[in-house]
Amino acid sequence: MSKYSTRELVADKAIVREEIAISASAVPEADRSFNLPTGLYVATAGSYFAFLGIMSVGFSTPGLILPIGIMVVLLTAFFGIATIFVRTDPAARAKIMRLGQLRSRGVMTHTGRLSMKDVAIQMLILPVLIVMWGLTVVTIAALV
Repeated sequence: MSKYSTRELVADKAIVREEIAISASAVPEADRSFNLPTGLYVATAGSYFAFLGIMSVGFSTPGLILPIGIMVVLLTAFFGIATIFVRTDPAARAKIMRLGQLRSRGVMTHTGRLSMKDVAIQMLILPVLIVMWGLTVVTIAALV
């Protein structure tokens, strides 16, 4: 249950520690780049757009123009906003790992170091499976 406490009661019992107080001008650092090579993100975005392309060609009816158009706009916004975050922050841009760095160092995760091949597989497995699923659905619809 909640209990109403007056401001004076809280002020009497509160311990204010000045060394951890954050000023209003201090902004915590937020890293939105994931620090992986740009090519992996381009491959991810390309596979999602490939799925939409497969669906729009396989099921080309006038009734699906609006839903597919909405999905294209949403995917463009999803990947576009992430690109804007990285391009406008020079610190985030400097932290992005190059392909050669990924090849030589890999990526350290909670369960251990991953090589470049493992990173690419882990990052692209879902988008590739979605594209394969789209091809399967279109093939089944064409045969039935």
